[in-house]
Amino acid sequence: MVKDLKAATRRKNRVRRALRKVATAGRPRLSVFRSSKHIYAQIIDDVRGHTLAAASSNEKDLRTRTGADVDAASAVGKLIAERATQAGVTDVVFDRGSYIYHGRVKALADGAREGGLNF
Repeated sequence: MVKDLKAATRRKNRVRRALRKVATAGRPRLSVFRSSKHIYAQIIDDVRGHTLAAASSNEKDLRTRTGADVDAASAVGKLIAERATQAGVTDVVFDRGSYIYHGRVKALADGAREGGLNF
């Protein structure tokens, strides 16, 4: 368990280090957290340290679905894109954390792109 946690932390730090190099000043980060039952997304302004928009499969209007499938992740992606455009954000940097860009993480990213976010 400890070995897996160290590897996940290393992967997450490697992805974030690459994002800092690519991200321009003022471009927020779309961060993804995936648990066994739900998926969560936040748009974070790292310059100010504020969360601009957030969405999850645990919210009331999305609770009718199972939060651990690709359809729910796509719905969360569309919801975070809608909330981001309301907050005035269109361009973001995608932060997948320590997760592989596959399955639910990819579905969330595709849903966010369909909703109008550029990354």
